[in-house]
Amino acid sequence: MTVPETRPSGAPSSRLRLPERFRPDADFSLFLGQALRSPQSVSALAPASDRLATAMARCIPEGSGPLVELGPGTGKITRRILARGIAPADLHLIEINDEFAGLLRQRFPDLTVHHCGAQSVGSLGLPPLRAVVSGLPLLSFPAPLQARILRAAFRQLAPGAPFIQYTYGPGVPVASRLMRALHLRARRCAVVWGNLPPAQVLTLHRDAG
Repeated sequence: MTVPETRPSGAPSSRLRLPERFRPDADFSLFLGQALRSPQSVSALAPASDRLATAMARCIPEGSGPLVELGPGTGKITRRILARGIAPADLHLIEINDEFAGLLRQRFPDLTVHHCGAQSVGSLGLPPLRAVVSGLPLLSFPAPLQARILRAAFRQLAPGAPFIQYTYGPGVPVASRLMRALHLRARRCAVVWGNLPPAQVLTLHRDAG
């Protein structure tokens, strides 16, 4: 006879439980599924956490004017950008993945979703941008693709406007040779210790002249 395991009422379970902020949600499952199904258009395995998304949005400079989010995925960072008070008419989303582009149009019907690659940011007829917010895993991109994306972004950014990027590593997720070639410098805007893994948010700026 098998005797079921019992434990005193109120005793802690032996099963490991992650803190709530680290538990997978529906967006995580969707993101992971798309990463496995369409790795050519989804290079990350999970969306940004709420804490990281909030930190990204806080790095957007005050002011007015249009901005672009690259690789919004399921819209975690998008929600935080809108919560900053950005006008929906000013926020443009660029998403290459078919599933995500459709989902974003459903979730954010007041926003403009451009279904194309990030390197197309300069061909959309937008005015000079106050910021580019990137959810792209730049570190995993080959150097030629990094170069195309950054060149296009900085051609579209207003003078002095930032390219906002997060990374899980300690350094800048752009090849140093490319940083020099494009006359870019990086500043740390935030460190998100509550993210899993911890992340930093950087702003890239182009040197004047």
